Amino acid sequence: QVQLVESGGELMQAGGSLRVSCAASGRIFSSYDMGWFRQAPGKEREFVAAVSRSGYGRYYADSVKGRFTISRDNAKNTVILQMNSLKPEDTAVYYCAATRVGITTHDKDYDYWGQGTQVTVSS
Repeated sequence: QVQLVESGGELMQAGGSLRVSCAASGRIFSSYDMGWFRQAPGKEREFVAAVSRSGYGRYYADSVKGRFTISRDNAKNTVILQMNSLKPEDTAVYYCAATRVGITTHDKDYDYWGQGTQVTVSS
């Protein structure tokens, strides 16, 4: 089992920056590839970013590429999503998730999920 807890969500102004974190506990964190997803009201959950278990491989959704950065610290069992140049359309609940499949954009590939953290961006 892997337990994931997100934190850092806030109400932000458009153009601002925010960092959300995901703390993992349980089985060996470094054996899991990690992803961030988000779900806006009335919309399906969508992939945001993923990082390989080593931290060297990263992949982003086109909608956040160049604005968001995913990183991980295996010593601290933490995954970070740094969000810059925030837009109102970034408003959503952000979830981190763990998988052993590799870097994948498909939520069905992820075995463990956190409870989510709310990010709201006002215009």
